[in-house]
Amino acid sequence: MVQSSVLGFPRIGANRELKKTTEAYWSGKVSVEELIKVGKEIRANNWKLQKDAGVDVIPSNDFSYYDQVLDLSLLFNAIPERYTKFDLQPIDVLFAMGRGLQKKATETEKAVDVTALEMVKWFDSNYHYVRPTFSHSTEFKLTSQKPVDEYLEAKEQGVETRPVLLGPVSYLFLGKADKDSLDLEPISLLEKLLPVYSEILSKLSAAGAKSVQIDEPILVLDLEENIKTAIKTAYEFFSKQEGLPSLVLATYFGTVIPNIDALKGLPVSALHVDLVRNPEQLDQVLEILSPEQTLSAGVVDGRNIWKADFSKASEIVNKAIAKLGKERVLVATSSSLLHTPVDLENETKLSAEIKDFFSFATQKVKEVVVISKNVSGEDVKAELEANAKSVSTRAASDVTNDDSVQTRVSSIDDKLGRRSSPFTERLSEQEKVFNLPLFPTTTIGSFPQTKDIRINRNKFTKGTITKEEYEKFIESEIEKVVRFQEEVGLDVLVHGEPERNDMVQYFGEQLKGFAFTTNGWVQSYGSRYVRPPIIVGDVSRPAPMSVKESVYAQSITTKAMKGMLTGPVTILRWSFPRVDIPQKQQALQLGLALRDEVNDLEAAGIKVIQVDEPAIREGLPLRAGEERQDYYQWAAESFRIATSGVKNVTQIHSHFCYSDLDPNHIKALDADVVSIEFSKKDDANYIREFSDYPNHAGLGLFDIHSPRIPSKEEFISKIQNILEVYPVSKFWVNPDCGLKTRGWEETRASLTNMVEAAKHFREKYAKKD
Repeated sequence: MVQSSVLGFPRIGANRELKKTTEAYWSGKVSVEELIKVGKEIRANNWKLQKDAGVDVIPSNDFSYYDQVLDLSLLFNAIPERYTKFDLQPIDVLFAMGRGLQKKATETEKAVDVTALEMVKWFDSNYHYVRPTFSHSTEFKLTSQKPVDEYLEAKEQGVETRPVLLGPVSYLFLGKADKDSLDLEPISLLEKLLPVYSEILSKLSAAGAKSVQIDEPILVLDLEENIKTAIKTAYEFFSKQEGLPSLVLATYFGTVIPNIDALKGLPVSALHVDLVRNPEQLDQVLEILSPEQTLSAGVVDGRNIWKADFSKASEIVNKAIAKLGKERVLVATSSSLLHTPVDLENETKLSAEIKDFFSFATQKVKEVVVISKNVSGEDVKAELEANAKSVSTRAASDVTNDDSVQTRVSSIDDKLGRRSSPFTERLSEQEKVFNLPLFPTTTIGSFPQTKDIRINRNKFTKGTITKEEYEKFIESEIEKVVRFQEEVGLDVLVHGEPERNDMVQYFGEQLKGFAFTTNGWVQSYGSRYVRPPIIVGDVSRPAPMSVKESVYAQSITTKAMKGMLTGPVTILRWSFPRVDIPQKQQALQLGLALRDEVNDLEAAGIKVIQVDEPAIREGLPLRAGEERQDYYQWAAESFRIATSGVKNVTQIHSHFCYSDLDPNHIKALDADVVSIEFSKKDDANYIREFSDYPNHAGLGLFDIHSPRIPSKEEFISKIQNILEVYPVSKFWVNPDCGLKTRGWEETRASLTNMVEAAKHFREKYAKKD
């Protein structure tokens, strides 16, 4: 019998229970005991669901109240000193590291003011992890036994699980040195970490765990020899310790072949590889397995929502069985199902045709079981026939194919993606029109999405208010935001986006070729969940999407008003993309659709247009080579196709956030002004990299995901540090990202302090002139 395995399950709850309770805890509405209770209920439901589906190997310790990497930092005491001096209970330390904390002193508690750790993308996904931060004074030790507790919790419910831990080498590799220890190489801490890591493995074994899944996803990256050596060092160390469980080494999101020498002969009981993203690696992986090792074959996609093709998946697994035998093969998800919505059955508004294309986490669990039964020789004929019918129906569907869009893409030429003049000429014309001061101030786009906005949007969706009533409400919200920005003193304004539910969903709902869910929530970071649209077919724009609101906003102010759009690569990456055509084709289709919108905005009198591409780094192939170079070209081309049809005087902006961004990723876009997340980096080398960026840029000055309010002095200090290496004439002043998740009180205070800091530097440099 070939066993079935799941690498991880969504932890948000079928109805977003975790988000609701966590945010209630942050606002003081529920106790820590109530928060912990909800976590236990979610875990119990997840384990029962998988057991009832017939999964053989069920994960534990895949749950987190914020982020699984941050959990490991807390577990191993990799907690920077600034978080330990406030006598916070462990879960509040976790949240402070994840989102920052600012509290006034009371009679019983001291004041707290601490910023969050850096948050970056988890490989090429839209999940964000909190980057481990180490210093010379880091002392690893166990501060709890969370993995053991959750293993025992499942056992009490009659569910035997395989605990999951991020591997020691990946954990250190994905971390960074703290600002007081910049000469520290995190991987140099491996010798100190391994005994503590071994200690938690020993405790799991003592609790009854037979095996533990150790995730080492960095094995799909380009690795230096010292990191490959560290892999061998770590697992040879574990093999020499007595009383440890067997280890299943898991990789995902790519191929391990360039690092296969580091895996060969590794003393682990099993190796998991992602055969969805890279089925071609199977032959070489099979060759390096020892006679005692098992292969975990990741053939059910943990990153997308399309039904698995049972025939193709079974063919891959059978190839492994032919080499290893049934007892040495597991059928598994390609990665954790964290990246997929919880349950397709919660979707009641999708058409039957389109719904039949999809598989969410709950359904993927069943897919793993069906494939394992099929390759084991059990009778699943009905399931195979239904699956084959779904796959073939989708391929031929009118929903999928649009000849007019395909014809338009085929007519793209080099001229379509080039502005008519270089930046220096455009800048000269723009300066005459806009007459902006030094250190021009702006925001990224969104303003607080208040309860009133959500209530009225919900009323309009349900039909309890008319379209005219809703549009009048939206106009009143836009005017409120415009007057606020004028009052604060911002130079280039935004309309605040009160009509938008999400920066991708909003546009996807108005584009042909998309499908949408009601409850298809996926965790992006912390309590921030998104409902990614699904690209089901060729994409086009039937009608203008944002012109009306932008024109209204511009009509009520004399200041420049930005038209706000989401870029083609970000729409692609923050949707569930098609897997039947290349992503390049999808990006070009989106670029053409957005070109129509950009041109309409300009024709309507909007002179500043921002096309955000925060996901452009996220889409970068994980390994250097031809595929990455190709991506550079088509990602930039799709953006330029969207933005290059305008006149010189129209100023094109773009925004990037929460990723390890390289200037080379954005130079090719040729945007006039870019804004970049920077508040958590505080790195002079990073600033220098952008000082050579030929156009204008704003390095984000405060973390919009944290409730803390930076003071005017803090802004001044940060700007001063930037200006030591960044040209004054090119620097814009802005937050890290949009303000939709913040409250109005903190938004007002933060922006006021930011604008006052900009005025400080205008006066300073005016005196120099």
